[in-house]
Amino acid sequence: MKNIDSHSHVRGESVYLDDVPVVRGTLYACVFDSPVAHGKLKSINTNEAEKSAGVVRVITAKDLVGENQIGGIVPDEPLLADGEVHFQGQSIAIVVAETEELARKAAKKITVEIDELEPVTDPRVAAANESFIVPPKKFVLGDTAAAFANCAHIFEGRTEQNGQEHLYIETQGAYALPTENGGIKIYSSTQGPTAVQRAVCRVTGMPMHKVEVDVQRLGGGFGGKEDQANAWAGICAVATQLTGKPVKYALHRMEDMRMTGKRHPYSSDYKIGLDKDLKIVAYEATFYQNAGAACDLSPPVLERTLFHCTNSYYIPNVTATAYCCRTNLPPNTAFRGFGGPQGMFVIESAIARAAERLNVTAAEIQKANLLVDGDEFPYGQKAESEAVTSWTQADEKYDFTKLYKESDEFNASSKYFKKGVAMMPVCFGISFTKTPMNQARSLVHVYTDGSVAVSTGAVEMGQGVNTKIAQVAAKMFGLDIGEVKVHTTNTLRIANTSPTAASAAADLNGKATQLACDAIRNRLFDVAKDLVEAASVDDLSLEQGFVFRNGEKTTLDWNSLVMEAHLQRVNLSEHSHYATPGIGFDWTTAKGHPFAYHVYGTAIVGVTVDCLRGRYKIDYVKCCHDFGTSMNTAVDLGQIEGGIVQGLGWMTMEEVVYDRDGKLRSNALSTYKVPDIHSVPKEIAVLPLETTRENLAIFNSKAVGEPPLMYGIGAYFAIRNAIKSFTDCSPEFDCPFTPEKVLMNLYR
Repeated sequence: MKNIDSHSHVRGESVYLDDVPVVRGTLYACVFDSPVAHGKLKSINTNEAEKSAGVVRVITAKDLVGENQIGGIVPDEPLLADGEVHFQGQSIAIVVAETEELARKAAKKITVEIDELEPVTDPRVAAANESFIVPPKKFVLGDTAAAFANCAHIFEGRTEQNGQEHLYIETQGAYALPTENGGIKIYSSTQGPTAVQRAVCRVTGMPMHKVEVDVQRLGGGFGGKEDQANAWAGICAVATQLTGKPVKYALHRMEDMRMTGKRHPYSSDYKIGLDKDLKIVAYEATFYQNAGAACDLSPPVLERTLFHCTNSYYIPNVTATAYCCRTNLPPNTAFRGFGGPQGMFVIESAIARAAERLNVTAAEIQKANLLVDGDEFPYGQKAESEAVTSWTQADEKYDFTKLYKESDEFNASSKYFKKGVAMMPVCFGISFTKTPMNQARSLVHVYTDGSVAVSTGAVEMGQGVNTKIAQVAAKMFGLDIGEVKVHTTNTLRIANTSPTAASAAADLNGKATQLACDAIRNRLFDVAKDLVEAASVDDLSLEQGFVFRNGEKTTLDWNSLVMEAHLQRVNLSEHSHYATPGIGFDWTTAKGHPFAYHVYGTAIVGVTVDCLRGRYKIDYVKCCHDFGTSMNTAVDLGQIEGGIVQGLGWMTMEEVVYDRDGKLRSNALSTYKVPDIHSVPKEIAVLPLETTRENLAIFNSKAVGEPPLMYGIGAYFAIRNAIKSFTDCSPEFDCPFTPEKVLMNLYR
């Protein structure tokens, strides 16, 4: 089964936001944004812009009909700056003009008077100033203070992790159109249609039933369009409300990079204690999250860091504390992994430090501490673990000892090129950690010609979720997938949606679709029972477009059954609701069962470092990954390979650089590098984990969106091991490991 969008993608026929035909009279918006990172906004001069050719209106905060606020968790993010500016790139005014070019030209004529204040860009400085967005969060398991007193070995250190630019192919954007009776329809490039709907209603003062949000698909999201799409939809909606005209705004690449948040950078401290058998007895971690200037999704990202702070390891005594630090950078936001990779990097750094001090390999410590069934996570949930299984099956397939030996033999005979190998186990929880978000709805219609239409709250953004939802309907009705059409994500058809995020979209929306199809199918079986003289509906099934009785094909085909049901006035539509059972989490005790299941895996990563130039190549990433039982191997492999490469980019070359004034210096593709075809591994091998364990995924096909990204962390430690084979230095744990940093460490 291939991705149902492949044909239209390669022919250039797939519709994205910028492909939506514009109606006559459409206007175009452009934002004038803050040139400084922090200051008092004394005045805004829009006179010259208003006189500029083609300009219809210039909008500032005072013009808004609704509330000047788009902050969802904490109301700390104005749509347009008012009184103060808090980061370079913050929206101050909206220019609305007859063409995109005229709007951009006029925006350059706006001037502002700002009394500059000193910006803060370092989360530790913000923490020292007690500048927190929300109170700190903490997980406690056992008693670390008592446990450290009995440890044979104790090591402490610090890590630094940079951010990461989403760099989706399609930039942020929206297109708002007025509808009759004072409504607005918005085409938005968003992962969260309902979040856009709520934000638009807030800034316009309109009720939700008058705001329709429609999403065909995204040209990539990676978390960057989960919350941050709200601002651009809000800008277009406000402009439409005030002008009465359709308004469109699609950001240019450098605008997008300058004005949007990234993956959260973290600065962290760790303390790890081991016994003489290399068992980790105690672990403490303190995370300083660089949230940026406003809340956005920083608190739940911070929480996910805590949920994954021990990765695939059982540690009986854990104290993990996380601080959400407010700085003068664009509000950082969701990114694939959602804080989990930041937590995992710290525990892997702690293990690497312990290993080098004890003169053992990190793999020895990793393997000795893998989770087994019944082990308790720091948040109280008990593990149903495939950690040991994935390690063992990967070792059997790839022969870890052989790969390490080949690396050692190469290094012994090579002076200026060195190889490095590292292991990266992964354990990642699947569900939104905010329990109420784990719900979804699906609307299924069976038409009288036998074709099927499905609408859900899932957003297709290249990950193949529409393909999987179509597969669910096709399987339930025994049809070819060509008979199923998955329609746009629309807030009038499916209300109150959760964002397509947390690797949960296929599970939640797929399960809802399964329930809807099952209800329709049961009604059809009531009709079919008499037509095929079956003793019970339990004897019936739908396969290959026909009704089967006790496993044998009858003469009753699907189309005939559907038409007969219609003639008998049987309901051929269903709107079903699914909520993940058995999950919940209580922050008053910081304990619970937040995840429907976990995804496990083990990767071994090999690199070669040019020790004269600091350059390196990723030779291979070989992993055993827990698919559950994949319902679409092609889609899942694409997600795994893409996730691995994106993780490698974060760990090696993707360096987000802000100067001390809070200005983004890595603001274009000439200064911000992402992996291309020349920098991906020579070999990516993916071995499906062999397991019969049941899970709550749709058809037991586990989520694959986020977990594979963490395999890329192994590349950092493989490069570090290669450096250590060339020099006696012990590099600090500071990612990404760019060629410049590699070179400096080789000759430090």
